[in-house]
Amino acid sequence: MRISHKRNIQRKLHKQKPFLINTTSAVNDTLKNETMIEKAEAAVTIQPIFASKSVVALTPKQQQVLDIIVNNTDGLNPKGIGLQAGQEDAKAASWATGALKKLTEEGLVERIQLAGNKVLYKAL
Repeated sequence: MRISHKRNIQRKLHKQKPFLINTTSAVNDTLKNETMIEKAEAAVTIQPIFASKSVVALTPKQQQVLDIIVNNTDGLNPKGIGLQAGQEDAKAASWATGALKKLTEEGLVERIQLAGNKVLYKAL
């Protein structure tokens, strides 16, 4: 079988055809959605706007790592954080690195590069 023929068959199989079972129900749904959007826009304009910090949703692991860093003001390396969290010696650093990456991206933790590959993390 030619490759171009296979490509054409696959293209035909992947095309999606819109199925309109009842056109009136589709129109009614769009009208309902439009009215809901208008109501939501009206509700948004009525509410007062407050200047506040953005709320960051943290997983329990990330929250645990953040608490450990906050308790140690002089800074900790990833292995120290993992050991304080109760992890084994061999996997302590790798356990903490994923949470530390997210916390540094959110600006909750500062990453301090020391000589070579040594790194400390401090709370801001």
